[in-house]
Amino acid sequence: MNYQTAVPADLGQMGIPTSVAILYTVPLATRTFLKDIDIANNTGADIRVTVYKVPPGGTVDPLGNVLIPNMTVPTYGVLQWEGVQILLPGGRIEVVASAIGCTISASGAEAT
Repeated sequence: MNYQTAVPADLGQMGIPTSVAILYTVPLATRTFLKDIDIANNTGADIRVTVYKVPPGGTVDPLGNVLIPNMTVPTYGVLQWEGVQILLPGGRIEVVASAIGCTISASGAEAT
């Protein structure tokens, strides 16, 4: 497959739970370009957040696939990540927080 067409995509938005949850899974026959992650804290306390880039068929691995490592999102603040990461079909973005109160939004492009 040549992956000729890349289309901008909203890769998901959700409140981050205190147990690991899937934000996004790459569809079959697609590659995803992860470009931006914004994490907003809407509480009066700092919250720590970890984001994982899990490979196809893989599992969350604190020593092997952390993209954002246990970073503090300050009280009523925002943590922003910008870069370029490629996710293959079946790959996932997974996330966990130390407390309830953060929202994550991810964007990029999907190529088919």
